Amino acid sequence: MAFLQIQFFSSALNVASTVNVILPESDQGIGVAASRDERPPKVLYLLHGYSDDHSIWMRRTSVERYAAKHNLAVIMPAVNHSYYCNEIYGEKYWDYVSDELPRTMHHFLRLSKRWEDTYVAGLSMGGYGAMRLALTYPEHFAGAASFSGVVDLAGTHYRQRRASEIDRVFGTMQELRGTEYDNYFLMEKNANAAHKPWLYVSCGTKDFLYDQHRTFVPALKKNGWEVMSHEEPDGIHEWGFWDDQIKAFIELIYAREEADGKI
Repeated sequence: MAFLQIQFFSSALNVASTVNVILPESDQGIGVAASRDERPPKVLYLLHGYSDDHSIWMRRTSVERYAAKHNLAVIMPAVNHSYYCNEIYGEKYWDYVSDELPRTMHHFLRLSKRWEDTYVAGLSMGGYGAMRLALTYPEHFAGAASFSGVVDLAGTHYRQRRASEIDRVFGTMQELRGTEYDNYFLMEKNANAAHKPWLYVSCGTKDFLYDQHRTFVPALKKNGWEVMSHEEPDGIHEWGFWDDQIKAFIELIYAREEADGKI
């Protein structure tokens, strides 16, 4: 894979922004399988968690190797502690990730522009961002994944855990339930969308976010979303699990497309 670090001025953030990108090559080098597909690559927007940045997925996982054989470009932005939202006391990170980032990447890079080739995934805070993107704009994505995700940001338990950051982003004591920040509200609002992406949601059974996972998956199914769930026995909030999960999600993308006769 080719590795690019793209630095550009973000109008949404009004500051220079850095994005890490890995792009397919026809020859990956010794020991790495490569795709021979000459079409513009599929796109995966891969979102980091609360404690991380745009570099973390490549530092802690083998995502480059997993993507290499599937003609998959991986785009990894940085959003600080924004929860991928427009902050009350800060920057417009939702405008950045939902609109400016894809427009800019397509301007700079040769990527597929088809929704059928576009995916989003993330871990923890990034799992919230991935689900919010997919549930808000279902017509933009073929599939989406949350690994150990903060899928219910409106829930009181998590808000108490990150109270200062939640207040900084959303405003002190703002009620998030039933708003555009609430994934439950979004899954109901867009339950009858003409196109809905398939969803993959995973969590370890000993993760502090496991209770969110157990409630979120049945709610998605109740609202007519196609969702696959994975629960890792005794799994916790850690990179060994997320490395396994990004591999599983990329393999699932390939397997589904092969089953549908798209490759």
